[in-house]
Amino acid sequence: MSDPTASTPFDPGALTERVKRADVRAFARELRASGRAENAVVSSIVAVVLVVVFSAGMMVIGTLSDARSLASGLSALSELGPFVMVLLAGGLAYLVSVLISQSRAATRRYRLDRFARANGMRYLPQVRSTALPGMIFGVGSYRESFDVVRAERPRRVEFANYVYTTGSGKHRRTHRWGYVAVKIDNRLPHIVLDATGNNSLFGSNLPTLYKKEQRLSLEGDFDRYFALYCPEGYERDALYLFTPDVMARFIDNAAELDVEIVDDWLLMYTKRKVSTTDPATWEWLFGAVDAVLDKLGQWERWRDERLVVGGGGGRSGGGRAAYAGARGDRTAASRPVTSPPGLRRPPRGVAPEGRRLATRFPWLISGLVLAALALTWLLDLP
Repeated sequence: MSDPTASTPFDPGALTERVKRADVRAFARELRASGRAENAVVSSIVAVVLVVVFSAGMMVIGTLSDARSLASGLSALSELGPFVMVLLAGGLAYLVSVLISQSRAATRRYRLDRFARANGMRYLPQVRSTALPGMIFGVGSYRESFDVVRAERPRRVEFANYVYTTGSGKHRRTHRWGYVAVKIDNRLPHIVLDATGNNSLFGSNLPTLYKKEQRLSLEGDFDRYFALYCPEGYERDALYLFTPDVMARFIDNAAELDVEIVDDWLLMYTKRKVSTTDPATWEWLFGAVDAVLDKLGQWERWRDERLVVGGGGGRSGGGRAAYAGARGDRTAASRPVTSPPGLRRPPRGVAPEGRRLATRFPWLISGLVLAALALTWLLDLP
């Protein structure tokens, strides 16, 4: 097992070894002093005090306003003692739970920071509004990545947990993901691999659905594990990128992950936490990254002939070259595109029609939700 940085052996020791409380507290103070973490304990104490004072004040005001005389009001106030005590006990219990939660969070952060350092990476407690182009990052509000473990060399690799919210009021919902992001030194067509093993009864668990006309069936057992979507006209380019050996690596190492290639990023998604103190999770994720790292060189040689200035590339030109590479032609594999004589080699990048997949509206899910709401309304009728 090797590290995604390809320079430091994988070392999970910091995730499980015993830690000193003094070291954890010192690290927590360092995070707060540098502005990388908030003091949740202080904010929780302030919130509890305000709630208790406000609630007690409202009870006193309500009691006095209902009293017929000052004497009866004072008598009624003496009966509020048990309610105030319950209110204080509830606030104290909440503060204790916050203290326990913060202690565990501080220990987790300390372990992850030491783990990141031991493996040539860097730890960030939280990152607001992550600037990644994937499908889960532009949805909802209050978007935040937390427990981010990031490598910068020889290429950017990032492991993190992610949360965002949708809706409002009683329809407000929090969505939690884990993701792995790998930087690619080339912009590629928008391709999505929807893992079939993590889908629900109603289909894909992804927040975005894509038109079925864009689904590409690949050879072997790949379709049993992934539904692959690529922009129309880029089918042969997808075959160049997903050669049989690449498909086998995804099946063996990432069959539980949804995968998205967008712009110059390879993104892997899961509904479970990615950044954790579980060594087995990290070994699995490092293996998934290692499985594709040595194949990124082939992807980075890909060029979109639709970008050739002066014409001649067209949709079919790049497709033929990519298809030949996928079939094992060594010349095409080392030179993914071939331009007609007199034309320069296409630049890096993707033509507009290949940059984003066409999406579709989730009619089935929406219909089921509307039917459930209608049934609830009918049952509430007198």
